[in-house]
Amino acid sequence: MTVTLDINVLLDVFQQRQPHFPESSRVVDMVVGGSLVGIFPSHGLTTLYYLVRKHGTRSGAEAAMDQVLKHFQIRGLDQAEWDQARKLTMDDFEDAAVAMVAQTSGSAFIITRNTNDFGSSPVRAISPADFLAMLAAT
Repeated sequence: MTVTLDINVLLDVFQQRQPHFPESSRVVDMVVGGSLVGIFPSHGLTTLYYLVRKHGTRSGAEAAMDQVLKHFQIRGLDQAEWDQARKLTMDDFEDAAVAMVAQTSGSAFIITRNTNDFGSSPVRAISPADFLAMLAAT
């Protein structure tokens, strides 16, 4: 299964943010272990690096980049897809871009803790905890 991870899930892991770390870490572990194909939007790489470094260290930010680049498929948008993202009826343009990356990559879900922000996304958003519960139920 292919899933797109929102930046907040990766920040939970790299910054060990509680109480979200356990569920987010399990999802990332599934990508690292190969049971999920993880997509991460290219436009989020610099923000991820910046936030991990700002709230940690340069070496921590470098290690985070190494892990994301090794285990995730990095996907961007072309000009037409950016235009489509602009036309989505979402309040946050960055979330619209994530939604478009998820759609163009064939993701089954967007895994995020901000599911309400993706109400009109063309790809269903689900929290890490709900995603894990859904998998356990099947």
